[in-house]
Amino acid sequence: MPTICMFYGIIIRMYCAPGEHNPPHFHAYYQDSKAVVDIRSGEISEGKLPNRQKKLVLAWAELRREELSADWELASNGELPFAIEPLR
Repeated sequence: MPTICMFYGIIIRMYCAPGEHNPPHFHAYYQDSKAVVDIRSGEISEGKLPNRQKKLVLAWAELRREELSADWELASNGELPFAIEPLR
């Protein structure tokens, strides 16, 4: 699962597999916490992150929704997604 972004100790990854299961999503990791974030709704669908990191991840996802959607298309076709700019 390639890493597409890292910021403030948070790692964002997306699986690359033909026909990857819907809805479009990415995985966020922070220390021992992990969450699956739905790209379309911008909400955590599985798992949990500490409040501060959750807010950062969801804000980043909102700002980068188009890029995340493009990466999802690549990943669901078995191609490597491109890196996405972190929060600064």
